[in-house]
Amino acid sequence: MLLADVAAASVDVSATSSRLAKVARIAELLTGVGDAPLVAVVVAWLSGELPQRQIGVGWAALRSLPDPAAEPTLTVAGVDATFTDIGAVAGKGSQARRAELLAGLFGAATETEQVFLRRLLGGELRQGALAGVMADAVAKAAGLPAAAVRRAAMLGGALPAVAAAALAGGTEALSEFTLTVGRPVGPMLAQTATGVADALERLGGDAVFEAKLDGARVQIHRSDDEVTVYTRSLDDVTARLPEVVDAALALPVTTLIADAEAIALRPDKRPHRFQVTASRFGKSSDVAAARAAQPLSVFFFDILHLDGVDLLDEPTHARLAALDAIVPADNRVDRLVTTDPVAAQDFLDSTLAAGHEGVMAKSPASPYEAGRRGASWLKVKPVHTLDLVVLAVEWGSGRRTGKLSNIHLGALDPQTGGFVMLGKTFKGMTDAMLDWQTTRFTELATSPLDHYVVQVRPEQVVEIAFDGVQGSSRYPAGMALRFARVLRYRDDKGPAEADIVDTVRTFYERD
Repeated sequence: MLLADVAAASVDVSATSSRLAKVARIAELLTGVGDAPLVAVVVAWLSGELPQRQIGVGWAALRSLPDPAAEPTLTVAGVDATFTDIGAVAGKGSQARRAELLAGLFGAATETEQVFLRRLLGGELRQGALAGVMADAVAKAAGLPAAAVRRAAMLGGALPAVAAAALAGGTEALSEFTLTVGRPVGPMLAQTATGVADALERLGGDAVFEAKLDGARVQIHRSDDEVTVYTRSLDDVTARLPEVVDAALALPVTTLIADAEAIALRPDKRPHRFQVTASRFGKSSDVAAARAAQPLSVFFFDILHLDGVDLLDEPTHARLAALDAIVPADNRVDRLVTTDPVAAQDFLDSTLAAGHEGVMAKSPASPYEAGRRGASWLKVKPVHTLDLVVLAVEWGSGRRTGKLSNIHLGALDPQTGGFVMLGKTFKGMTDAMLDWQTTRFTELATSPLDHYVVQVRPEQVVEIAFDGVQGSSRYPAGMALRFARVLRYRDDKGPAEADIVDTVRTFYERD
């Protein structure tokens, strides 16, 4: 299959808001792939992921691209192999070799293919092919019930592998995807509530509230003395987290699958900023030294399997009872079961005062909906805002083709009078906002409008909501906003009234 076929399907899916149309277009593409391993690749790509995960290509490497090819020649198999080659480059001269491979790839790509590859590699491919849509498309292509595909993906941990099996082997192949110790399961995710009262109302008046720690979620599998630890994205990080392994081995169990949070705590038990915890998840040649320098604490909050018994479909209260029977209180996430909004608010306030993110509210009767963002788990946490200045903007793709979309955000540096970039975002923009900002930033443009990134005069103030500030070597201030999204444009404020970089640093130091 040609890359052009996948890129064209991506454009088509982006151009429609109809879920049925998205499903039909992706299913049409998948039925034409043929080779099962390539089905997995195409499903991963259209979900905005690389099978190789990270290959060492960041946004800076995608700034300057060769002229596009006139005719499509690239194949899915060839591009996937090139990604593997790029990811394998290491050692002296690796940067130049990676750039050479990247230039060769983009030089052979048509304009449509270049846009697709750039957004895929830049982590900005958003064409609406989310997990639910993709699972339905796989089911349609394979002629199988959508529920069966979703269940297999839930237990298999990765939809691309399930898609390959479904199209190659049908129902029989899907039956092989069962809850298995040692094979990661798609984690259950949460929707957002505006507050504890809202959470209680949406959960029917009764909820399990848990402290939402600003650590890193891990999924722990144990079979006898063998422990495997996976990240939220299902990467195996066992060798990097000996504390998590030790915590699992300390439990009086034989087999186990559990959800937990690994977090770096200060001597006073308050959390370090998230980047400190995240640093332990990176590759290290000396894990023992990293552990000695910054140990992690482990707090369990859910259990999916215990000593031969699957608990996945059991209600929350039953799973928590099983968890409490084997995990000491000091190693469990703080919890409150209540119907009282005042008590829930006090629990939230005390959790925030302890330095944590907020709380989770869970239905006591809900099963573990692995791989889904279900309505029975709700997250409640405060939202921070900053008034920042737009420094540049990128042209959109798919439904946003022809619109100036992704905005670069800067805080005022009072010492220089200039602005320091803190990240970029395309989230939170309505269609009306996109129309307005395309006109506005065309007027403010200081670089050619036919460039992918358009520089603009730093005059437009925008109110940005964000969840926190993390360390980043990508930006001059060494900081970046976490989960930034647009609330509104502030025409009532000039750039001199934007928040200063020192204000942002207070959030960073607090986190």
